[in-house]
Amino acid sequence: MQIPSFYEQVYEVVRLIPKGRVMSYGGVARQCGRPGRARAVGYALHMLQAGTRVPWWRVINSYGRISIPDPEAAELQRQKLTEEGVVLDEHLRTDMRKYDAEMVVYEKLRRRRREGVRGS
Repeated sequence: MQIPSFYEQVYEVVRLIPKGRVMSYGGVARQCGRPGRARAVGYALHMLQAGTRVPWWRVINSYGRISIPDPEAAELQRQKLTEEGVVLDEHLRTDMRKYDAEMVVYEKLRRRRREGVRGS
């Protein structure tokens, strides 16, 4: 059995974030089993190829804010989140109490692991 790389784990977790919800870089790192690796999550998402099916725009900082330094990329992320129904203020910030999907993703991963153990 091959152990997935950290970047592959990041992409798996990000794919589990439901449409219309977000997760912080730190939340993604925690669900990969690597708390404290939020910056590495950012690097992993930065390395994605154009046209990827990984919904990178659903990952924001722990303050609920879009934090991509490139203004064009930040605007694209804002547009994609808004299209999904995520409300952002003029500072590109959202209410993490309302939109954070970390517990949803945690439950999905827990279910997958439990089913994987049974299926062995």
